[in-house]
Amino acid sequence: MRTAFFRAVMDAASIDPRITLIVGDLGFGVVEPFAKRFPAQFLNAGVAEQNLTGVAAGMALMGRIVLTYSIANFPTLRCLEQIRNDVCYHRTNVKIVAVGGGFAYGALGVTHHATEDLAVMRSLPEMTVVAPGDPIEAELATRAIIAHPGPCYLRLGRAGEPVLHESGVDFELGKAIQLRDGTDLTIISTGGMLATALDAATQLDVRGISSRVLSMHTLKPLDEDAIAAAARETGAILTLEEHSRIGGLGGAVAEVLAEIEGIHVPFRRIGLPPGFAPLAGSQEYLRAAHGLGAESVVQTVLNLLEIAPA
Repeated sequence: MRTAFFRAVMDAASIDPRITLIVGDLGFGVVEPFAKRFPAQFLNAGVAEQNLTGVAAGMALMGRIVLTYSIANFPTLRCLEQIRNDVCYHRTNVKIVAVGGGFAYGALGVTHHATEDLAVMRSLPEMTVVAPGDPIEAELATRAIIAHPGPCYLRLGRAGEPVLHESGVDFELGKAIQLRDGTDLTIISTGGMLATALDAATQLDVRGISSRVLSMHTLKPLDEDAIAAAARETGAILTLEEHSRIGGLGGAVAEVLAEIEGIHVPFRRIGLPPGFAPLAGSQEYLRAAHGLGAESVVQTVLNLLEIAPA
């Protein structure tokens, strides 16, 4: 996803000199091509994220379109006050880009686990929150947030996520993308869990369970129409995210379902417990340890639909 993001940013910066990238002294394997090509549109603010965000807000107030970039926790939680008061309150054209959502930096421990960021960013006034599911969505999401006026948060993976879309994608902020249709169940995924959602749906096919799969790439504004349609047209709904079950995709979908009159559908949230991970390791290892593998998803579906395992 990082490569797709930088490809889109460089294309946009070559057309619009207002586009400016500010980084927190990291990622130079992917950052350096931008810095060399657009030196007047690049700034390394160092390991000083509060200052980074304040500078970004000031530049945006002077007419720039500014993207801040760092490992997920640092451009979000470390400088939350600046995001709230400088970026959101003034509705500045700042796009906060976080690389490594969830357990992408799992081996570095809790300080680098981004497991509350979606909930925090989603709660901020004026903030648009986006977590693309594959490189194609990442590139389209980057172009969309640059064009969108006002604050945005873009959560990217860094694990070499596979391309999952087979043809042209009609990408629009606030509109989910349906990758599969089905009637027994809807799996709603956000961010890098999309591949797992599709894998689980394939395994469920073998059991005769028809699964709709939605990529909910935008958590705010949320596609409430897609959720309502899933509640009307399929037998159950399950959310899947590499994030705390509190306040992220699962919480957002639950809020919508709770207020739909006359429709009651079985619902489960698959995500992380609201605590610090007691383990460190690769992203794959930590996902498996927290029940985020396709097999665990399938078992949750079977329990939800009350079908005995084969």
